[in-house]
Amino acid sequence: MQAFLFLLFLLVIALVVKNQSLIVSVLFLLVIKLIFNNEKLFSIIQTKGINWGVTIITIAVLVPIATGQIGFKELFDSLKSPYAWIAIASGILVAMLAKNGVVLLAKDPHITTALVLGTILAVTLFKGVAVGPLIGAGIAWYAMKIFGVL
Repeated sequence: MQAFLFLLFLLVIALVVKNQSLIVSVLFLLVIKLIFNNEKLFSIIQTKGINWGVTIITIAVLVPIATGQIGFKELFDSLKSPYAWIAIASGILVAMLAKNGVVLLAKDPHITTALVLGTILAVTLFKGVAVGPLIGAGIAWYAMKIFGVL
C-alpha cells in the first residue's frame, strides 16, 4: 500500500509541475502495479530499464544520421570547431561517469533512493531531465572514492 501511495504522491507532484516524463513514468508503473503487481516484472524493469532507456536515447540521437541530415561532411566540418572538441570531451566524461554509476547502483542499491529523490527534485523544481540517476550515481561513485582517500 505504501508503494501505491508513494506513486500517487509522485503523480500529484508531476501533475502540479506539469512534467510529462514523470507523469508517464508514474502512470506506467501504477498500471503495471494495478494490473500485474508482479515482483519479477518490476525486477526486470529495474535491472534492464536503464539499458532500454539508453538504447532509446541513442536511437533518438542517431535519427539525424539515418535521415541524412548529418553525414561525414557535417562530422568533419564540426571537428573544425573548438566546441566540437569540448562536446567530445564532455561525451567521454559523461559516459565514464555513467559507467561507474552502474557499478555503484549494483554494489550499493540503497543509494538509489537518494539518487531518485535528487532526480525528482531536479525534474520538478528545476525543470531538469530525468537522466540524472545514472550520471548522478557516477558522480557519487567518484565523490565516495575521493572521500575514502581523505
